[in-house]
Amino acid sequence: DTRWSWSRTKETPNLCRVVKRHCSSNEKKENVFTWPNLLSSCRLVSAPVIGALVCQGNYGTAICLLSIAGATDLVDGYIARNVPGQKSVLGSILDPLADKTLVGFLVGSLAYVNLIPLALAGVMLFRDVGLILSSIVLRYRSLPPPKTVSRYFDASLASVQFEPNLLGKYNTVLQLSMVVFSLAAPVFGFTDHYLLHILWYTTGASTILSGVSYILAKDVVKYVEQSKGKTQ
Repeated sequence: DTRWSWSRTKETPNLCRVVKRHCSSNEKKENVFTWPNLLSSCRLVSAPVIGALVCQGNYGTAICLLSIAGATDLVDGYIARNVPGQKSVLGSILDPLADKTLVGFLVGSLAYVNLIPLALAGVMLFRDVGLILSSIVLRYRSLPPPKTVSRYFDASLASVQFEPNLLGKYNTVLQLSMVVFSLAAPVFGFTDHYLLHILWYTTGASTILSGVSYILAKDVVKYVEQSKGKTQ
């Protein structure tokens, strides 16, 4: 009995280490402290600040901050594509989330000061809220067990990756262009220009079409294969 008890206490820690090592090897962990993620986070934080400036009528300052935010979007994309070790699954979620949050705050604030039609703002916000809610559900469904709150918000535990389609990318360009020109309109005096109105209608139509395409498309969401750390 004494020998059996001694052997059990000696082997159990080793067994725990083996099980722990096996479990951790089956999960896709990644480095989330990258420059692109930092720049996307800064853009995310700047969104309510720029929105507040628009609501207060400080259009010039808002344009300056929006220009800086746009520059960070270009820089983080370049770094993620060209610098080894800087691309991450979190970045594929954080970058579009920062863009949508920035556009969302700007659309809401521009509609509040009557610089864009309320209907256009409603269409854009409804689509983006739907995409965000979908990503929350997909994150939960793709998370390997155990599904806990701490693991759900563990950004280093990759489980799902989003790949925007071509129509979605064009729509993002249109939305950003619409926001920029609508914000610049009171500064440079072209708030009632017919080309700006055309841009509104084009952006609204593109937003609806891209929303439908995300519902029908099958290659937008890629699940991360935990055992190999690959997407599928």
